[in-house]
Parts: sequence; structure tokens; C-alpha cells
Amino acid sequence: MVRQVPIAGVGMTPFGKSPERTARELFGDAASEAIADAGIEPAAVEEVFYGNFMGEFAEGQGHQGPMAAEAAGVTAPATRFDSACASSGAAVRFGARAVARGDADVALVGGAERMTNLSTADGTSALAAAADALWEVRAGVTFPGAYSLMANRYFHEYGGGREELAHVAVKNHENAVENELAQFQRSIEVEDVLEAPTVCSPFGLYDCSPMSDGASAAVLVSEEYAEEHGLETPVAITGTGQGSDGLALHDRASMVETPAARRAGERAFADAGIEPADVDVAEVHDCFTIAEVLALESLGFYEPGEGLAAAREGETTADGELPVNLSGGLKAKGHPVGATGCAQISEMTKLLRGDHVNSDAVADAEVGVTHNAGGTVASCVVTVLEVMG
Repeated sequence: MVRQVPIAGVGMTPFGKSPERTARELFGDAASEAIADAGIEPAAVEEVFYGNFMGEFAEGQGHQGPMAAEAAGVTAPATRFDSACASSGAAVRFGARAVARGDADVALVGGAERMTNLSTADGTSALAAAADALWEVRAGVTFPGAYSLMANRYFHEYGGGREELAHVAVKNHENAVENELAQFQRSIEVEDVLEAPTVCSPFGLYDCSPMSDGASAAVLVSEEYAEEHGLETPVAITGTGQGSDGLALHDRASMVETPAARRAGERAFADAGIEPADVDVAEVHDCFTIAEVLALESLGFYEPGEGLAAAREGETTADGELPVNLSGGLKAKGHPVGATGCAQISEMTKLLRGDHVNSDAVADAEVGVTHNAGGTVASCVVTVLEVMG
């Protein structure tokens, strides 16, 4: 990307349980909100970039690009992106790159997922398709199991334990209390996390993000289009990066590092011309509590082994030096996988432009970063958002 891409509008449905509503209905709502927020007509959209992972499993629906465009009331060319839980993060990246290159002046980006119409067993099996079918799925690996391996290895190499992870869950639940779009709008205590039913050691119930239904969208425009049409665009995407890693966890050199995230972050920061120290607020992919820790270290905010204590020490809380997951994160906001990446963009845009319920915590923030991961971080997209001067 060679220039900044203004965000003209964002939209997002409440995340939670809506099993009676299809993904196309949910995306239609989010897209309509984003288009209205941008102050444009649907006919102005020139490209649609849409993320979805589980549509074939949950709804028997493939070929979702034109479906998403139709749901949004748009006739523009549409492309679906599948990068597991990073699907709409990838959609945002490619939409931003298309606008930056001059391929389109107006792009609608986003994603949706319907998950709660599936049983827990079927939903778990569908999610497991993001792992290596040959070496992991056949052996019965699910993502709670895979991330628990990463957490236990982290404890082995660096020390620490469940209590530090509990502080991550407590922090993110607290951030979601006033977020009307979040799935869980309630506080919890460290003791609640430690005493919750075990899912896969060391994780209890509160260490794991929920299955969710929901959709998110954003309208990206060129600077010329925004100026010509008098659009208010206080926040812009200034950098993007994407990284990949080995699909199977056992093939990697380390279980406590996520090179895909490191590479994505380095590329995004270089694209934007910033350093990790310049970041004021972050939304990272906390599908499990350990995932937030690994994200903070991979993005260069902490050295390896030092990110575990960040929430406990108050460094990443709302009033900390680097507030993380002010939306509530995947843990409390919810995780409809195809919608998550663009939901981070929606929440960060509102945080930076001052109309998020938690914007007061970052009233002077100028630089935000989102980190959206797929699988055990075999895929990762990092996006830099900045307040336009």
C-alpha cells in the first residue's frame, strides 16, 4: 500500500446468538449501517471484499461473494476471502490495497458468520477444518487443545501460569461491560476464571472465546473521493501486513512464537512508517487468553516471556500504557469468525474518532493497530489505523 485509505463508515451487528438469522441477513445489516455511516449510496460501491469461513458447514452456502453484494444492495464485483478466523481481516487488507492502487474509489469490506445454529460438537468440527486435516484433525486435535499446548509450552519455557491468563479474561470482560454490541456485557473476577469448568488444561471456560453470530463492514474510499464528495473521514488505514506459517502446529520451530504475526506486524508498521512504540491502542486476536499474550509479543510490544504479566500489572488495561481490546476482545465481544477481523476495524475506528463507549480511555490516541489471526496463527493480518491530520 502506498498511501493512506480513509475509512468513511463502519457498521457492525451485535455479536451473540442469532441462530434464526442467516449470514446474508446479518451482513446486510452491517453493510447498510456502514454505507449510511459513510454518507454514500450503495450504487457508489465499486468493489466488495467479504470474509466468511464456515458458510458451507453452517448454512450449506458457498459462492458467497455475490451473495454478500446482494445482501448489501450492491451490484459491484464481489470476492469472498477464506483465511479461517482471519477471513475479514484479509478482506479489509485487499480492499484497502485496491483503493490505494487506484483500482476503486469506494470499496465495501467486511464479513459475517452464523455459528450458533450448529451444535457444540458440529461447530467444533467445523472450526477444526482450519487446522491440518492430514496431521491434526485426524488425530482429534481441536483448537482449545492446540492452544492449550501452546500455553503449557509457554509456561514451561518462561514460567507463569493460569492466574496471569485469568487477568487477561478479567480485563477484556471489564472492557465489554458498556459495549452494547458485545456478547458478554458483565464483569468477572480472577476467582471466576480459576474456578470455571475446565475445557482443556490450562484453560477453563473463561479462557475461551464463544461461538457467536454476527457481521461487520466498513466503507473504504480514496482521499480524492472523500474530498470530492465532502465525506468526513477522521480515521484512515495507513498500513497493512499479512503473514503465513506452517499449517500444523507440530511442524513449527517453536510453539510459543507466531512468526506469521511477527511478519504481518513488521510489514504493516513499515507500510505505515511507524514503530511498535508509536501505537496508542490495540485490538488483538484473543481467541484464547494465551493468544493475546502471544500477539503482544509477536507485534513487538513485549519481549518473549514478558507479555504474560501485562494484564496483571495493569499495563494493557483501559487505563494502562497500552490499552488492549477495549472492545472486550474476542473473549467478551464474541467471535463470529468470518466477521472478527473487520469488527476489530469497526471498533478501532470508533475508538479513534471518539464515538466508542470506551473512547474516553484513549482520548488522545492517534495510532491504533488490529491483529487478526487464523488457526493457530498460520495466517495473520495486521492493520494500522491513524487519526488523519
